[in-house]
Amino acid sequence: MNFPATLQLENGIKLNGIGHGAKKVGVGEVVFNTAITGYQEILTDPSYDGQIITFTYPHIGNTGINAEDNESATISARGLIVKNFCEQPSNWRADRTLNDFLLQQNVICISDIDTRYLTKLLRDEGCKIGAIYPSKEINDEEASFEIKKFGKIEDHNLIENVAVKKSYTYAKASNSPKVIALDFGVKENILRILKNKGAEIIVVPSTTSAKDIQKLSPDGIFLSNGPGDPNVLPDVVSQIKEMMDLNLPIFGICLGHQLMSLAYGLSITKMPFGHHGANHPVHDLKNNVVYITSQNHNFAVANIANKSDLNVTHISLFDNSIQGIEHLEQPFYSIQCHPEASPGPREFENMFDRFFEEMNAKKK
Repeated sequence: MNFPATLQLENGIKLNGIGHGAKKVGVGEVVFNTAITGYQEILTDPSYDGQIITFTYPHIGNTGINAEDNESATISARGLIVKNFCEQPSNWRADRTLNDFLLQQNVICISDIDTRYLTKLLRDEGCKIGAIYPSKEINDEEASFEIKKFGKIEDHNLIENVAVKKSYTYAKASNSPKVIALDFGVKENILRILKNKGAEIIVVPSTTSAKDIQKLSPDGIFLSNGPGDPNVLPDVVSQIKEMMDLNLPIFGICLGHQLMSLAYGLSITKMPFGHHGANHPVHDLKNNVVYITSQNHNFAVANIANKSDLNVTHISLFDNSIQGIEHLEQPFYSIQCHPEASPGPREFENMFDRFFEEMNAKKK
């Protein structure tokens, strides 16, 4: 059953709409995503933990939910904001509605919101902490208290909510590169691509030490995507520094890219409203090629000034922010955007090939 709902932002703005899914309070950092398709993959991307997603595309839920497209077992987003919420999907792959999925996952949604107004506000003023709540059960003062209690996204170690607590083998293979994947909130399609390219994959917790990784005799180390601010993870950064002494290829995506950058001694800063979408152009500076990429981050590497052993390989054509870094003397490289897509274009998937080339070269 639908219900009256309200979106309240930390600046006091309130927008009334129609609630769907769980009748509860959802609190988080409100961001906007410009992707036209792929809402299921977006909602289940662990990188969205701690955030409420505003979809700029006006119709959400049209294709329902299916059993194959989740990027993790749960919805990581704290809530979603849409213009038009479809309750009767039409798609041959769908096995349930978006509303059913939200109820199962205990997540709230608000629809009939002017998402163009909200997106412009977030673009002009930056991301806001907000709350979605059933307006007949929760009053505005109670919601305001929840917003203040949440604080800022920078106050939270969000990978504790999404990363595995115990190691597991994702894929077995013989005579193939063995990849140790540090899980900060890894997406399913990343592991799937590594598997399809022939890797043996062991997924380990984010707290795994370099010494324990070395005991597994890997051919390469992968640092996954994940939610939140990398600056709140100094212990992880210290371990990555030690991993860099193992003389193994290291490849990082998204949060993994930022953590590698901190290990290099670089600075990570908060972006005004981040990059969230599936049509972000990225310039490959080495090959002078432009890729259209999927992106999801609110933090970025500031610069690589005074680092003669590092090279910027990719930049965003939206704002010139750093999108890729390589080490000139070691087999380390990382990328800010999502070459695995899900959702989005797959043309940047060749970024995984270099990782395998580096590992195979080390094995010889």
